[in-house]
Amino acid sequence: MSNMDEPEPHPDDHLDELEDGAGCTEIWEKLSEQRESAAD
Repeated sequence: MSNMDEPEPHPDDHLDELEDGAGCTEIWEKLSEQRESAAD
C-alpha cells in the first residue's frame, strides 16, 4: 500500500534547481555538486 501524502518522485527531480534552458555545463556542475554533497 502506498503513502498518499508523499508524491511519487519524477526521474528529473534532481534537476529542479536548474534554470530553464540550462546547458550541459550547468547540468554537469549541478550533478557534480550533488555527488560531492552525498559523499560527505
